[in-house]
Formats: sequence, structure tokens, C-alpha cells
Amino acid sequence: MRVELHILQNFAPSNLNRDDTGSPKDCEFGGYRRARISSQALKRAMRQAFDRDGLLPEADRAVRTKRIVGDVTERLVKAGRDADTAKAVVTAALGAMGLSVVEDDKTQYLLFLGAREVERLTAFCQEHWDTLAGLVAGEDQKKAKDPKKAAKEAATKVLGNAAKEMRDALHGGKAADVALFGRMLADLPDNNVDAACQVAHAISTNRVSVEFDFYTAVDDLKPDDTSGADMLGTVEFNSACFYRYANLDLAQLAENLGGDAALVRTSVDAFVRASVTAIPTGKQNSMAAQNLPALVFAVVREAGPWSLANAFLQPVRPDGDANLEQVSASRLAEYWGQLSGMYGSDDVRKRLVATYLDGEHLGGLAQDRVDNIGKLVEGVVEALQ
Repeated sequence: MRVELHILQNFAPSNLNRDDTGSPKDCEFGGYRRARISSQALKRAMRQAFDRDGLLPEADRAVRTKRIVGDVTERLVKAGRDADTAKAVVTAALGAMGLSVVEDDKTQYLLFLGAREVERLTAFCQEHWDTLAGLVAGEDQKKAKDPKKAAKEAATKVLGNAAKEMRDALHGGKAADVALFGRMLADLPDNNVDAACQVAHAISTNRVSVEFDFYTAVDDLKPDDTSGADMLGTVEFNSACFYRYANLDLAQLAENLGGDAALVRTSVDAFVRASVTAIPTGKQNSMAAQNLPALVFAVVREAGPWSLANAFLQPVRPDGDANLEQVSASRLAEYWGQLSGMYGSDDVRKRLVATYLDGEHLGGLAQDRVDNIGKLVEGVVEALQ
């Protein structure tokens, strides 16, 4: 079974997601230039919403970091261990598990670890403290050209099965965000997690062009007889109505969470709510584009998912008194009807629409309207029972 989300969201002038030149991300779709927000930016905003909005408890969330050595070291120091020795012990423990620590006590790449996995790593260091501390303090390591590598090799050899057990314990730790978005550990492929959800790049329903904001800044302490600005520059921005799409595979989610039915329901609830409120943070201090979706269309279905992006192959434009949101909603409803007519919709278990738009713009979707986002989320979760 799958949950699908189709979202229409119009943003005021903004630069929510920039490319390497500082320009708002864009793409060509249907032969026209469109504004774009990357799926990575949206997923990051969703993970922040899990925490900010209290959608998931800390124990069911994960951290993505290169600085796990420092985090576990702090935990060990709070437990009474010496800081320098603790750092060396954590480095050796990670090495024994197959994870390399390079410059500045950072791992080679970002690790996506559940809270319970970090706790287990800390406990592992405590359990094998004497062994690991003895290894990193040994003369062979002190004389080695690469002490970290030498400690890693020694720890791998001495810990043996214990290190393997620790690697086996890195299974996601029932972290909902790892279960939802997946992870890849290049050095520990057996500990990879297949993502339960797919999140598309948001693309504008309308054609866009980039605009420029020329700004100046004046020195507050500048003498009165001196004219002109003391800093100037330009910032690129656009304004667009976005179509956002995501889907969630319930079977994969349940597998990733070890069959914990209660946590699956909590994760689905959090996923839907975070998808609705997720707004990237790019240039928000200067543009404050805090615009919530105009329409959220949720579908619970048994078979393969449908993206409705092709509803906007031909970009929309305001039509008479109908604005971009309204015209986009009409186009979305029309395209859903076309797909349903061609392929059938017998596999659809539930449809729900939450919107502040008038019913005249919802077409056949008007019959699926609910009062608010809360009712939509409740309906989705109930349909999964």
C-alpha cells in the first residue's frame, strides 16, 4: 500500500534553494523554464519539522553528521571518562567497525545514525574501554606514521566478533527518518537502508524568469558630508506556484521499522504533516517567503503511484479572475480525471483534499474535500488500518 501527496504551494519572491552560483534552482519542463526546489532541500526541511513541531520523539529520530566522534566523546566525558582518551577510543571503535576517521576527527562522509545507534556506539566504547584505551596507548601506535590507521587495524584484530556485533547493531535503530529517507554507508553496505519514501523535485506550474534585487547598505557612522553607499550587490530571486509530489511505501516502512505498527502509524502521521509544512530556509531572513500550501491532495492506494506533474506540461497562467493557485488546482483535478479514466482507479482506497480554494476549482476532487489538514492526516492514517 502507498500514500501519495500532491501539493500546490505558491511562494512570494524568494530564493529558497540556490545553485552553486547563488541563483534559484530551475529546470526546463515541457519546453519551458520552470522554478525548482530540489528534493534534498525539501527532505531536509521535513527532518527539521520532525524536531521543530514535535512530530517524532528524539529517540525515534536520527542525526546526519561527520562529527560523531565529538558527539560520542562528549557522552563519554559526561560519564566520567578522560576527554583525550575518549576521543581516541571512539576513533578506534569506529575503525574496528569499518568506518574511517580522517582530518579534524571527522568521518570520511556523513553518517545517518539513529539515536539508539549512537547510544549503542557509546555503550560499545564503555564495554570495551580498557581494550580500546590500551590499544591506542600502545607503543606500536605511537610510533606509527598514521596512528589512527594503526589503531584501527589493531582494534579490528583484537575486538574481532565484538566489532562484528556492533556493525550488526547498526540497522537503523528504529529511527523513523532513516526508515523514511534511507541511507547509504559506503564502507558497511549491509547496513544500508532502502528509503520507504520518494520525494520529487518541486517544479513550478507556471513559466518563470529570474529577477534581480539590487541592494545597497549605508554605514551608520558615516560622516554627514559623505554621500553614497558603502556596500552594494545583487541577489537573484523568483516567484512561482509549485507542484510538489511525494509517495510513501507502507510495506517498506514497516520492514525498516522492524514491524513496529505503532511507530509506522506515528511515522506516517509525521511524514504527511512535515510534507505540508516543509519550507526550505534559503534567503528567508531577507525574503520571508513563509507561504503554506493552497491545496494538499492525499491518495491511499494499493498499487503503483501516479505523479501528476504532467498536468503542467503546458504552464498555467492567471485566467481572468482566477489566480495561479486556482488555475493550477483546476488543471490538477482535470489531469487526475484523465488518468483515472484511462487507467482506472479501483486500487484507490481513499482520497482526501484539504484546501482553502473554492470548490469550483476542484472539479471531481471537490467530493473528497475535508475541513483541514488535521482531518486529512486522520483520514490517511485511518485508511491504513
